[in-house]
Amino acid sequence: MASSGKKLVRSKSGLKMVASNQTKNSPFCTVEPPWIPDNQCKCCIVCQKKFDIVHRRHHCRRCGRVFCSSCCNGKMALPRMCFIDPVRQCDTCLQVTARENEFFDKHLKILMTGAQFALTSSATGSETTSMCLCKLAPDNRALKFEFCTDNVVLEPAVIEKIHTLNVITSGCDPQGNQVATGVELLYTDDSREEQLVQLTAPEGALRRQAIMWMVALQRVSDTALNSQSLTST
Repeated sequence: MASSGKKLVRSKSGLKMVASNQTKNSPFCTVEPPWIPDNQCKCCIVCQKKFDIVHRRHHCRRCGRVFCSSCCNGKMALPRMCFIDPVRQCDTCLQVTARENEFFDKHLKILMTGAQFALTSSATGSETTSMCLCKLAPDNRALKFEFCTDNVVLEPAVIEKIHTLNVITSGCDPQGNQVATGVELLYTDDSREEQLVQLTAPEGALRRQAIMWMVALQRVSDTALNSQSLTST
């Protein structure tokens, strides 16, 4: 059943909710790995326990390798592969997934909620600064800029076309840590033109949300979108 551009599919590992159009897949998701064939594995890859009628083979849904039940007995949500229910993973993959899920449970939600910034851009031909709401699109593929004034328009920044992201700092706090005041993005738009925009966190009540949003965006910047994990191991 399709809903909001998504459909429910069944793979050998379980039910998944994926985009109806594969070109609309989230850049933070990845495909399931191929399973190592049973006939290529005579024993558990970790403890070397030999497989037989009692000791059965179990495939980790994240890495596709073969283990005994003791070395692959845990189940955890795996949003990176779009599974609806928790799936079986080996001990090593469980640790990676646990750290990775912080991104999906916390940072991704912050990015989609958005935050207000003073945005400076020369996209219109002259450098101008306007207040805007910056947030991640529902399909997670681009950053959208929603301006308070109707006469300002800026194309979304497609995540995979962001070349650089620099955090702007100003001074240090009492603990000696640099204070982030904004971010600078360089990306290529649909016209293949490079766009440089600067987002400056506002003062007052809106500042805390803006700082949290910048931290989440930095997490995306530090991520190799096509790598196995969204976290450093």
